[in-house]
Amino acid sequence: MHFVFPKNYNFKPKLLGFIDYSTAIIDTVIGVIIYFLVNTIFNNINIKIYVFIALFLPVLLISILGINKENFISVFKYMIKFIKKQNIYLYKR
Repeated sequence: MHFVFPKNYNFKPKLLGFIDYSTAIIDTVIGVIIYFLVNTIFNNINIKIYVFIALFLPVLLISILGINKENFISVFKYMIKFIKKQNIYLYKR
């Protein structure tokens, strides 16, 4: 079958239909880092599971849901740029 996409349609391949591949790779890297940190700090398996879920679930939800329909990586770049160059803008009339 051959599908014709309009030229103004923005086609992005996604994993399982709802998450970009680049975001999935970033989530996997963050998950592995959290896994190794939790594995070295705690000994009890229940505490490891609870802490891993508590730390990784917010990251996963933000990456899936997004912030104002933006990609997780672009939001992360904006946050890093803001942290590096913080300016306070005050508007007075």
